[in-house]
Amino acid sequence: MGFLIPALAGFITGVLSAWGIGGGSLLVVYMTVFAGVPQQTAQGVNLTYFLPTSLTALYSHLKNKLVETRLAVPAVIAGVLTAVGAALAASALDTGVLKKIFGVFIILVGVGELFRRTEKGDKKG
Repeated sequence: MGFLIPALAGFITGVLSAWGIGGGSLLVVYMTVFAGVPQQTAQGVNLTYFLPTSLTALYSHLKNKLVETRLAVPAVIAGVLTAVGAALAASALDTGVLKKIFGVFIILVGVGELFRRTEKGDKKG
């Protein structure tokens, strides 16, 4: 029965990810605040969690011809290099510092979303 809450958290964050809300970030918050998982471990789980969700989104976008491969290839290369560099930096940082950096990041994203202007025809806010 101890698996029910983590499974429910994974399900909810998976649904939110499908809606484009950023369920992976919420998963990190759940794991560090409520499940007591160290920050580096939670981020590693988040990256592992991200793989199947991103692959299904990529398949759907490719199928619907929504990917410009000419632009995607350099973005993928830059993303992989940045992810490797960030992973190395995160593993070198103290957990307390990493939590503070992540907290500031989440606050900045939240504030940015609150004050983001929507384009005409966008149904948000």
